[in-house]
Amino acid sequence: MIMDTETKIVINEITKLLKGGGAHAGLKDALDKLPAKLRGAKPDGLPYSIWQLTEHIRITQWDMLQFCVEAQHQSPKWPEEYWPKENEPENDEAWAQSVKQINDDLDEFISLLKKADIYKKIPHGSGQTILREALQIADHTAYHTAEIIVIRRLLKAWH
Repeated sequence: MIMDTETKIVINEITKLLKGGGAHAGLKDALDKLPAKLRGAKPDGLPYSIWQLTEHIRITQWDMLQFCVEAQHQSPKWPEEYWPKENEPENDEAWAQSVKQINDDLDEFISLLKKADIYKKIPHGSGQTILREALQIADHTAYHTAEIIVIRRLLKAWH
């Protein structure tokens, strides 16, 4: 597919948005140097821990990616299958795997973004486009990244 200059600019800007860190901290920054003992903390009666928010980001981003690339994809059941019940990861490996999948799926989505017609409707969707899914992933991740930072601030574990 040959892209015009304007589409290349849009894709470059969306890629920056997806990676985070433009106008605010990105997810990588929000999770950087997080002490393992704080992954499951829920300060001041907040409904979610950092683990639950991280897993929710992973599950939701994975779902949107799979929707874009797999016509037969079945989304998890909303809301129960988008949120882990456990406050903290089973172990360090589960934490590392979750963060790794977020990064790997984001890389895969950005690769799709760069080669797809971002304005074309996804054939098995109901009007969605790759552009819409990209903006939704960026918005969703930024929203929950802010929550992670608030939790870290309440736990006195942010800059």
